[in-house]
Amino acid sequence: MAEGKNEFWEWTKALLIAVGLAALIRYFIFAPIVVDGLSMMPTLESGDRMIVNKLGDPDRFDIVVFHAPEKKDYIKRVIGLPGETVEYKDDVLYVNGKAIDEPYLDQYKSEVTDGPLTPDFTLVDIIGQETVPEGEIFVLGDNRRFSKDGRHIGTIKIDEIVGETKFVYWPFDQIHLVD
Repeated sequence: MAEGKNEFWEWTKALLIAVGLAALIRYFIFAPIVVDGLSMMPTLESGDRMIVNKLGDPDRFDIVVFHAPEKKDYIKRVIGLPGETVEYKDDVLYVNGKAIDEPYLDQYKSEVTDGPLTPDFTLVDIIGQETVPEGEIFVLGDNRRFSKDGRHIGTIKIDEIVGETKFVYWPFDQIHLVD
């Protein structure tokens, strides 16, 4: 009988440790997210399931998940980093006055015939400042004509970022890394 109790206790400990480790990993390192909406098309589609990496700092063009002012999590692309100027002119992104290529927009730009994909703007137009404030980032959706992003909600505090996402794991037949 003691052997049965001991085996039960070992299985219980193993299960508790596994659940504890899974909870720690989920809370501090990785988390799943479901893309909701069309703001990141064609890069991401509504219903795509992704893994969010909660470690590290965002870099330009990373796709990040963050807590938006509407008490909702948004998924967008990092365009401007702290201390940088950001401007769009004639459908070209300028960061600190230098034109920056956005290859992930090539497909949409080639399909648009009735004006620019991204209308002209400067950070002054949006937040009343020339540069992205320290401790914040500026984000845009890839579907520029139909995205509620930094042009509408301003800059995002780095503290509000849940993490970066690059890996679509569902639908199963469309598993891939995103750029």
